[in-house]
Amino acid sequence: MFDIFIKRPVLASVVSLLILFVGFRALSSLPVRQYPEMTNTVITITTTFPGADADLIQGFVTQPLQKAVATAEGIDYLTSKSLQGISVIKAYVRLNEDPETAMTEVLSKANEVRAVLPRGINDPVIKKETGQSFASAYLAFSSDRLSQQQITDYVMRVIQPKLAAVPGVANPEVFGGQKFSMRVWIDPEKMAQFDLSADDLKTALTSNNFTSASGSTKGAFDVVNTQASTDLKSVAEFQQLVIKHSGAKLVRLGDVADVKLGPENDDMSVFASGDRAIFVGIYTTPEANPLSVIRQVREDTLPAIQAQLPPGLIAKVAYDSTLFIQAAIDEVAKTILEAALIVMVVIFFFMGSLRSVAIPVVTVPLSLVGVATLLLALGFSINLLTLLAMVLAIGLVVDDAIVVVENIHRHIEEGHPPVRAALMGTREIAGPVIAMTVTLAAVYAPIAFMGGLTGSLFKEFALTLAGSVVVSGIIALTLSPMMCSLILRHDDDKSGLPALIDRTFERVRARYEIWLAASLADRPTTLGFALIVLASLPFLFLAVPTELAPEEDQGVVFTAYSGPASANTEFMDVFAHQVEGKLHTFPEVRDTFLINGMGGINQGFGGAVLTGWDQRKRAAKELTAAFQMSLNAVSGVKASVFPPPPLPGVDGLPVQFVISSTADYRQLLEMESEIITRAQQSGMFAFIDGDLKFQSPQTKVNIDRDKAAAYGVSMQQIGDAFATMTGGNYVNLINLQGRSYQVIPQVSREFRLEPANLGRFHVRSTNGASIPLSSLVTLGSEVRPESLNQFNQLNSVTIQAFPMPGVTLGQALDLLRDSAAAILPQGYSVDYAGQSRQYMQEGNALMLTFVFALVIIFLVLAAQFESFRDPLVIMVSVPLSICGALIPLALGVASMNIYTQVGLVTLIGLITKHGILICEVAREQQAHHGLSRTEAVKMAAGLRLRPILMTTAAMVTGLLPLLFASGAGAASRFSIAVVIVAGMTIGTLFTLFVLPVIYTFIASERRQPVAVPAAAE
Repeated sequence: MFDIFIKRPVLASVVSLLILFVGFRALSSLPVRQYPEMTNTVITITTTFPGADADLIQGFVTQPLQKAVATAEGIDYLTSKSLQGISVIKAYVRLNEDPETAMTEVLSKANEVRAVLPRGINDPVIKKETGQSFASAYLAFSSDRLSQQQITDYVMRVIQPKLAAVPGVANPEVFGGQKFSMRVWIDPEKMAQFDLSADDLKTALTSNNFTSASGSTKGAFDVVNTQASTDLKSVAEFQQLVIKHSGAKLVRLGDVADVKLGPENDDMSVFASGDRAIFVGIYTTPEANPLSVIRQVREDTLPAIQAQLPPGLIAKVAYDSTLFIQAAIDEVAKTILEAALIVMVVIFFFMGSLRSVAIPVVTVPLSLVGVATLLLALGFSINLLTLLAMVLAIGLVVDDAIVVVENIHRHIEEGHPPVRAALMGTREIAGPVIAMTVTLAAVYAPIAFMGGLTGSLFKEFALTLAGSVVVSGIIALTLSPMMCSLILRHDDDKSGLPALIDRTFERVRARYEIWLAASLADRPTTLGFALIVLASLPFLFLAVPTELAPEEDQGVVFTAYSGPASANTEFMDVFAHQVEGKLHTFPEVRDTFLINGMGGINQGFGGAVLTGWDQRKRAAKELTAAFQMSLNAVSGVKASVFPPPPLPGVDGLPVQFVISSTADYRQLLEMESEIITRAQQSGMFAFIDGDLKFQSPQTKVNIDRDKAAAYGVSMQQIGDAFATMTGGNYVNLINLQGRSYQVIPQVSREFRLEPANLGRFHVRSTNGASIPLSSLVTLGSEVRPESLNQFNQLNSVTIQAFPMPGVTLGQALDLLRDSAAAILPQGYSVDYAGQSRQYMQEGNALMLTFVFALVIIFLVLAAQFESFRDPLVIMVSVPLSICGALIPLALGVASMNIYTQVGLVTLIGLITKHGILICEVAREQQAHHGLSRTEAVKMAAGLRLRPILMTTAAMVTGLLPLLFASGAGAASRFSIAVVIVAGMTIGTLFTLFVLPVIYTFIASERRQPVAVPAAAE
């Protein structure tokens, strides 16, 4: 079948050139990104009800909304937080569900219950975030001349539209901005002097700042638009607003309030390396290439913005996550070149001839470039995982060509002409090459069809490897034999390095055959040794620590910190500067960014951007522990330091352990405290904390309803008075230069310094008298939770933690799960969020795939060999090589994670190739030469020793750059390399000695077929 390519060398060349040129064209069209395209969506429903307490928010806002949203299709789980004045519900959509459909469903469900929500709330704001939970880059805008409101207004009017116009930018979001508003700072004492109530002031504002649509007049031949000046347009107009009149005496708003343009909300502040700033987070669309999007922002958009900034305003890049992506891709690309060079050298030292080396080396670029056509056809991309697959492929794709070249080279050395030797060698080896190619390609089929996060991540990895192997198989049977017939020559007077290599291999082969004969002569001992190794597998599996993915050095370390429940913005600013100062004491820190008020007034989030990987000696993992120790010394806040998540789709600390119940929050607090105490005593956590804290002081206003009724004061009047005076809600809008801003009445700060001041507000009685609230209410105090949290509509507490160095996520979760089982009474349940949920969902998915891959390979081999016994012989090396791969993991060199699991699946295909080489020759020796199983397998093992050692050496040495990798993305590359290198090295030894013994027990007996006489037909 393949003779035609030897006889027609131009045809063989054309096939390879087509693969090369079409592959180059496809390669130039492939998008580049960090990970394969995935759709992970979080839909956030934020509803504000300024002034409302957390209990009111949970009962009347959060509960009806989340009950409706929970029925939407495609929701994985719901979380909610009810705080003072705000409800935040997050709907986490299942991976790869259509985000637009999910958004439509959530909008529809939220609108269904809009009518039952309390009057006075602001409409729910529903926002969809698809892709990473944090932005690809953050731009910082700061100034020593402009106020935060002026910077914010400029950013929203000028910067946001320009960034939104960049192709691939999904949402330029402003952090720490202080939007302008018309602030009406009320003086309650002057209000009392003029006999005014809060309701009087609110009515005056809503009645006299009215936006009217006045229509137009239409004459016989013309239309004239009408504009009625019913609204107010400046601070002066607000100050002159008449809110009460008594004959000729007018009381204006300016008489009882200080009116000025001020911040709508000052509960958030941002700092970039110590400077007060405004951040703009640049989020990219899921299908966009973040590298090209952020590069365009850096090289084109940002310089254009900087050229037009007003004097005193500075813009810079505060954080850029694509630096890690680009560095990781560059590292893998460099590794591909290093691996290719190492494999070339190894092949040369095995073959001893540059001519022999050229033939298998040609398959490397052809296979790696050729597979790009498959990637483009399937809609894949160039990413860290497809590039990692290409690194592994270097050692794989030369295998088939090595086997072909070695077999043809052997025939040439026996004295056959090159063309004849190529024909003979290709015919002999075509079956095993096809078997090896199909087997190795088949081993990745189960990964390609997996669902969930693992399937989304590794589908492109698996099909890239499978495609490379198929292309290499085609080249090995078309181009390689043709090149052998033209390049290889018999050397009668072989001397120098080639002669030395041949003599060395002959000695190695002779020694191996002696050892193999001894092994075959004492089969029970060999078999017993193999059984002992197999028996150790369960113990090795139990000794291996587990986690979802290894921690990567991404060039940034995050911190989340919280102050006392009563802390305000000024308090958080003071201690944020201390946090920033501590971080800058480390020489590895290049920049810092801190955002106060993110998640609550007393909470903050930030990060330390590290210097380049080649500019520092300490990795991010070491610095994380050092940062934690340093920030523990900041007394005003409790800070946790953690790396970015190693896989996309989650945020926050790695350990997120959820306890849910219908019990009240005080009972949940007891359970949380007990579990955290046990966890702290274990010494396994560098940081651990729960999100339920009874630390928030609350003033309880007790109303004398009888007295209020006697004065004719309703509960609504009292409630409206508090809402207007201290709630901070807006009453209507003002138009300033084409944009709308809120009008917010509120008592000035000096009247809100103490709860006792609440009694100084006045309400109107039925007889028109102004009644002070102090005569109707008494004030008490109590301590309430900072926020009321729920998980899937149940009261919940989330324990968040960062494990100590050397403690894996699996070990940390096991401890918390065991503690919960011992402590929690009936009616409590546990669940997981963030990285912990990914770990629990994906933890065993690949192990099931591993078993499925074994079944697939067995069936493929059974079909190829027309036997159910021979595949068992071939696959006997698999568990033995797995044992070898687990040894470094059990010793703590790496953990069991999705990368090591993929390495184990890869190992199945690699190690079975050795068995195919030996068994195929042994079968032929039995069938055509009448040898016994022992004689046949002994001859086959000696004959195939050299290609087996060559392919193993090529694969193992090709992975050395991964094994000794450093810099961006090194941890994942090391994880996959360590299992393959250890498994291949130990598995090859088992293949060479254990497999022949098993063959003598299991393989089928074959005899020379007997010709049937014609008369018998």
